[in-house]
Amino acid sequence: MHLRIVGLVAALMGVLAIVEVRPVPSRARAAAPPSPASLAGPALRVLPIAGLTAKDLHDNFSEHRGIARHEAIDIMEPRGTPVHAVVDGVIAKLFLSRAGGNTIYLFDSGPVYSYYYAHLDHYADGLHEGLRVSAGDVIGYVGSTGNASASAPHLHFTIFELEPEKRWWKGTPVNPYPILLKMVP
Repeated sequence: MHLRIVGLVAALMGVLAIVEVRPVPSRARAAAPPSPASLAGPALRVLPIAGLTAKDLHDNFSEHRGIARHEAIDIMEPRGTPVHAVVDGVIAKLFLSRAGGNTIYLFDSGPVYSYYYAHLDHYADGLHEGLRVSAGDVIGYVGSTGNASASAPHLHFTIFELEPEKRWWKGTPVNPYPILLKMVP
C-alpha cells in the first residue's frame, strides 16, 4: 500500500502544517491466485523410465555441481534405455545444449509444469516441437551427451513450475525425487 500526503507539508519558521495521510490503492495488479493444478503439485502419470525401483533413485537435487545447484536427479541406466513422457502434453522444445546435450522440454496440458530430460542419446523417431504426446510414449533414449561422462549414461530429469509467460527456459525447479519415490515399488 502506498501513502499520499494531502495538504501543506511545511514547518517553516514555526508554522505548523496540517497533514492528512490517506492510503492509495496500488496500481500494480494483484498476483493471480495459484491455479488448482499448481497447488496440487506435478501429477506424473508414468515413470520416465519403466521398471524403476526405489534403489534406482537418489536425491541429488540439492547437490552442487561446480557453483550451481544440480536441481535435478540423475537416473543411471544403460545407454539406449527408452525414456517416456511422464504426462500428456506437448513437446515445447528440443534443444542441443553444451551442458545437457540432447534435451527435451515437455509441457503438461495446463501448461503449468515443464518436464526436462537431458543427456539423451537421441530422440524417438518423429519427435518434433509442437508434437502432442501421451503419458508413456517413448520420447527419447538414455545417453551421455553434453557434459555427462561417456562412461556414465543417465537421464537427467527435473520439473519446472512455469512462470506466467510459459517460457521453456524459465521456471521454478521442483524436486522430482519425492514424486518419483511415491510411484515406485
